[in-house]
Amino acid sequence: MKIKKIEEIGEFGLINRINSKFNSNRKSTIIGIGDDSAIIDNSKSLTLITSDMLIEGVHFDLSFSPLKHLGYKSVVVNLSDIYAMNGCPNQIILNIGISSKFSLKAIDEFYDGIKIACDEYSVDLAGGDTTSSITGMVISCTAIGTVLKKNISLRRGARENDVLCVSGDLGRSFLGLKILQREKRVFLNNPEMQPKLNSYKNIIEKQLRPVARFDIINILKEYKIIPSSMIDISDGLASEILHLSEASNLGVKIFEEKLPILEETKLVAKEFDLNFLNCALNGGEEYELLFSMTPNEYELIKKNNIDIKPLGYFTKDKSKKIVLSNDKEDELKSFGWKHFN
Repeated sequence: MKIKKIEEIGEFGLINRINSKFNSNRKSTIIGIGDDSAIIDNSKSLTLITSDMLIEGVHFDLSFSPLKHLGYKSVVVNLSDIYAMNGCPNQIILNIGISSKFSLKAIDEFYDGIKIACDEYSVDLAGGDTTSSITGMVISCTAIGTVLKKNISLRRGARENDVLCVSGDLGRSFLGLKILQREKRVFLNNPEMQPKLNSYKNIIEKQLRPVARFDIINILKEYKIIPSSMIDISDGLASEILHLSEASNLGVKIFEEKLPILEETKLVAKEFDLNFLNCALNGGEEYELLFSMTPNEYELIKKNNIDIKPLGYFTKDKSKKIVLSNDKEDELKSFGWKHFN
């Protein structure tokens, strides 16, 4: 069967093609794709809106980022921001800029990834825009969610002696990117060499197919815990800790021995001659949740096998410290992702 080109079906043909993949499951989605604006019926809850852009050559490399994974990730990174407010995402709006190098099949792959994410997280694609691009692929996703006023968590709000906690494990996503970049270089030098990725599946998956931690939000609700402050880890753990600390006008002390780093992460860091602590602190693109709660609240959950680990606590003085494995204290600094550098 001949593969059609995008210009053969035009913008509206493409919109109809995308629309045919999605059904609105939320009662609040009154009008989705097909009109000038999405109409969302909001109740007494707060509406949460977040937006993120992904630029080819800056945020992703199509030589090793499958389009289905890229579509999935485009959604998940925005949903993570809604969960970081202790909210529930309901809809997304997705805009893309693409060049004529993309076949219709390629765009189908991209939107298949978006649909998988929408189905997995129970959100609706409520609209968006498509346009041409001469500088590579551009993706802009907006997520819309809700949260009760009494349940919202902001970056500010941590209190002295609150326990600083993190979900999941750290450092894998950064090292997954390093592996993919290395295999690309090997391939470019010798196209006959096939990438050797099987033994790195768990590491690479964190980079290509991150998880938005709605399970953590559900656990906190089960224990009736509203984090006093919260953020998701996109630009690196150290950077996000500093955000919470500064927004709450407090200092913080964390402990190296408390950082959840898998043994395989440490081995891959050693393979690249990298310090695994730096990978965990500054790697970025983790999309884990970083949040604070009272010591009593932490006592409620620590006895159960829950994917939440304590890193340290907030302090009245404004210093930001990390206690290293040799018991020496060092200033906590951020060397993670910086935009426009």
